[in-house]
Amino acid sequence: QVHLVESGGGLVQAGGSLRLSCIASGSISSINNMGWYRQAPGKQRELVATISSGGVTNYADSVKGRFTISRDNAKNTVYLQMNSLEPEGTAVYYCNGDLRDYGGSYGAYWGQGTQVTVSS
Repeated sequence: QVHLVESGGGLVQAGGSLRLSCIASGSISSINNMGWYRQAPGKQRELVATISSGGVTNYADSVKGRFTISRDNAKNTVYLQMNSLEPEGTAVYYCNGDLRDYGGSYGAYWGQGTQVTVSS
């Protein structure tokens, strides 16, 4: 069993900051890419940022310069520092990890999501 659990969401005013965390636990042999996605009401889930096991990052254009993704490989944890938040950032934020379990199976795993609400 593999579990990804997000935390750190909440309500913040526009211009404020939040830091999301996601811990992967269970029968994990190795983790490749980790990332954050978000889904706003009535919209499709979209990429926010990803980070490889070696620390190479990728961001959606809409968050470049405001969000920073990082990870602690020793703790199987990925973070998303979100600054200068905008009301358009209101969404459920999901953590994703591409990982191999101890049985040798490789796949993409998702957390349950954490709500971020940005008030104007």
